[in-house]
Amino acid sequence: MKKIIVLLFLFVGILHVSAQKYATKTGSLKFEATVDAVEEIAAENKNTSAILESSTGDIAVLTLMKGFRFKVALMEEHFNENYVESDKFPKATFKGKVEDFDASKLSATAKAFKISGDLTLHGKTQKVTANAKISKSGDKITVTGNFDIKAQDFDIEIPKLVSNKVSNKIKVSFNLLLAKL
Repeated sequence: MKKIIVLLFLFVGILHVSAQKYATKTGSLKFEATVDAVEEIAAENKNTSAILESSTGDIAVLTLMKGFRFKVALMEEHFNENYVESDKFPKATFKGKVEDFDASKLSATAKAFKISGDLTLHGKTQKVTANAKISKSGDKITVTGNFDIKAQDFDIEIPKLVSNKVSNKIKVSFNLLLAKL
């Protein structure tokens, strides 16, 4: 009987812990590296996975590089083959923390937060900080925000021939609608 009670408490504890996680497999991650007066260089990946531990503010995001879609197919090909080398580096990951996060204070009105952590892209890891807005409605948490990175920080080479057409400063934005697990 004692063992059954212990197992019951463990099971309830596991359910309680899993109830604090929110996740998505259909988050949106966009980037833009357009230089003024030149053709738009932008793409979106609508299959970005993310998980948020609401009790700690820990957040992790994963996106497959070949999931980015451009308006121009040739740009997509160059992006995958020449810039991010997606066969060699198939994914980008972010592991970080929402600063001063308290899920109990979330509401339908978005609040501003900073998210800091490690972004791994093209085989290189760099610290990044994103400005984010987080809201909660029912059993869903929405996390939106943006940050900038530099291609050179991730050893992504922009050939001299096109360096005046591609910005070295890349604007990244995200929109994650996370559901309670």
